[in-house]
Amino acid sequence: MSVPSFHCRPPNSPFMMADNLIIILPFLFSLLVTLPPQPATCQILPSYSGRQGRWQLLHASVGISGMHMQLLHNNKVVIFDRADFGPSNISLPRGRCRSYRSDTGTLKSDCTAHSIIYRTGTNSYRPLMIQTDTWCSSGAVLPNGTLVQTGGYHAGDHVVRMLDPCDNCDWVEFPGYLSERRWYATAQVLPDGRIIIVGGRRQFNYEFYPRNNGHSYTLSFLRETRDEHENNLYPFLHLLPDGNLFIFANTRSISLDYDRNRVVKEFPSIPDGNPRNYPSSGSSVLLPLDENNDVIEAEIMICGGAPLNAYPQVTRGTFVRAISTCGRLRVTDENPNWVMEEMPTPRVMGDMVLLPTGDIIIVNGAQSGTAGWENGRGPVTRPVIYTPNYAHGRRFSVMNPANRPRLYHSSAILLTDGRILVGGSNPHRYYNFTGVEYPTDLSLEAYSPPYLSAENEPIRPTILSTRNILTYRQYFTVSFSVSENLSEGELSVSIVAPSFATHSFGMNQRMVVLKKNGFSRLTENTYELGVIAPSTAEIAPPGYYLLFVVHTGIPSSGMWVRIQ
Repeated sequence: MSVPSFHCRPPNSPFMMADNLIIILPFLFSLLVTLPPQPATCQILPSYSGRQGRWQLLHASVGISGMHMQLLHNNKVVIFDRADFGPSNISLPRGRCRSYRSDTGTLKSDCTAHSIIYRTGTNSYRPLMIQTDTWCSSGAVLPNGTLVQTGGYHAGDHVVRMLDPCDNCDWVEFPGYLSERRWYATAQVLPDGRIIIVGGRRQFNYEFYPRNNGHSYTLSFLRETRDEHENNLYPFLHLLPDGNLFIFANTRSISLDYDRNRVVKEFPSIPDGNPRNYPSSGSSVLLPLDENNDVIEAEIMICGGAPLNAYPQVTRGTFVRAISTCGRLRVTDENPNWVMEEMPTPRVMGDMVLLPTGDIIIVNGAQSGTAGWENGRGPVTRPVIYTPNYAHGRRFSVMNPANRPRLYHSSAILLTDGRILVGGSNPHRYYNFTGVEYPTDLSLEAYSPPYLSAENEPIRPTILSTRNILTYRQYFTVSFSVSENLSEGELSVSIVAPSFATHSFGMNQRMVVLKKNGFSRLTENTYELGVIAPSTAEIAPPGYYLLFVVHTGIPSSGMWVRIQ
């Protein structure tokens, strides 16, 4: 049935041509979401295909639940779960097995895989072998494209694991490499290509990969932000344009000079006083950095989570309504202050993913409870898309619902073609498929945002050629085609660093809008843009990025470039 919908966007919005940014009538979906009052200027438009995006089931089961995900530059996605609970639903090849110690200390044999490589081009996958437990771990991609995965649980909590992006590669493990136990830690790539690993359960310190003489560095801020229910695990890390590291934990945030182990600045606490990190589990992104501005502004956005003391109430059977606010903090201001706004629905355990357009999609999660086994209720199946540059109060739009709830231990990442890969959800100690309200989910889905609708094909750019290796401040060109109605003033070129996604946070996720420098028409429907590569490694650390051309809010498919 066609459902009427509200359009609440300025008349020059690219999504009027696309098929986006719809807010569904609240009374029709009151069982799913609670929406704020609609602005009086909203116009009722008929619904049509693609306007709210489309869901596609890729596989009903890939054998494991996707707790962690990372897209590599060969367009393959590394997916892995924990490895300490017994067999998964996919066997290791050639009769391979491993031994592991269970929670009770018993030595057991496991001949199943807890990691896979998913091939996006062929919609196929193969198992990978993990030796030690990767539960609640972290990761980042080195400048050469190798995934470095850090920590985990039990015998895996001091382990570094590496996976090269080659056709037949498998995990290589380095036991005892980390100086401290890293369980619920966060990793971030730095301007010199190192990786900083921050925090973890009862770890009030940080360290580097490659390791620096096996040392860790005390960070009192992490101890100060730990409350009786923690709420400072998986701290949100964002590399700032000045090279310092933004760290948010619980309700507080700082800028850290990690080389001198010095807090440069503490920012105001988020105003509502509610924790946003695990197990309260909100999500965070660094909004796109725009090199076309005279001064590059850095703005952090944090959305959702669970109120203070929600975690102990879950243990007593009370599932408190999740947080419905987002906060934005422009950290480059002289006196930064949080600006708060309301989401269409409360959400805990959501995933925030940067889209090629510079918008943010928020997907997965629950309306009440917290992160943790059996702790969430009321799945939020409708994604929302947030447009940062629209007027306050008109930035959120509700999209088509998924058929599958994605609660604790779910994840989402951006793919090369602009779709969002979504997987995971296992709110149980073990794989549990029957007799529970929210069974373990081993499926993979893709969500196609409205910009991928067929109606947009005439104005969608197709990249024809560009350089695949770039140096800082280098001038280069991008040639592309657009079938009709090219608008030169509505062109932009962006690069996106794919994220390591787990536990509602995309580590290393980053977008830079590149500076334009010239435009020419080559043939009737082909064009060339002159572009300047990122100015510094603090703006864009070295490594692989997806480059997109965006025309009137409609992105091309991405092309991989390496910045060095």
